[in-house]
Amino acid sequence: MYQKVEGTMKSKDEQIKKAVVEMLYWDNRIDASEIQVEVTDGTVTLTGVVPSYGVKEASLFAAWKIPGVKQVKNSSFVKFPTTAKILSDSQIEESIKKQLEWNDSTSRENIQVTVNKGEVSLEGYVDAYWKMFRAQKLASDVIGVVDIDNKLTVVPTEDIEDQVIATHIINAIGRSNLVKTEDVDIKVKHGIVTLSGTLPTRLLCEAALEFAYNT
Repeated sequence: MYQKVEGTMKSKDEQIKKAVVEMLYWDNRIDASEIQVEVTDGTVTLTGVVPSYGVKEASLFAAWKIPGVKQVKNSSFVKFPTTAKILSDSQIEESIKKQLEWNDSTSRENIQVTVNKGEVSLEGYVDAYWKMFRAQKLASDVIGVVDIDNKLTVVPTEDIEDQVIATHIINAIGRSNLVKTEDVDIKVKHGIVTLSGTLPTRLLCEAALEFAYNT
């Protein structure tokens, strides 16, 4: 019996691995031949070399899209092409600050940027949860970034009642064709959103989270 269960789990892991590899090859930002994929009990481990932090994030998100994936460990490391012009830490910092300043969603936010050997730290405050991820995405697109530590804190500028937040999330889910509102239980207490329920794929779970993030 144990051998049968073990064999079934191994078969599922092999299916997940095949699907992850195919997903990596489908994404034209990623050189899938440089990334190794291993799967154990639904946990995907990515190793290898990527040309930028943006590609490292793209490979992470690609793996999460596969049904059956429980966790993704992205151990790939950034190695810039020899032809790339690598910016100094001060240049990376200045470039990120300009990106944040020029973007409408982050231009008025209180965000401090520090860079040490290509490792970026974002600290300060934003007024919405989705802006925290937007700031990280803007930073990840800068050449020379090898890692990002996002320490931004969400401090809403408006005092919105929990019920209003919950209603906005329910309405957003209802407008989509991806997730059914009856499949997700939404609770909000002091601005903290908790989503529970059962969805068939990780991708749909991410979609539900996205609706909450953007509220």
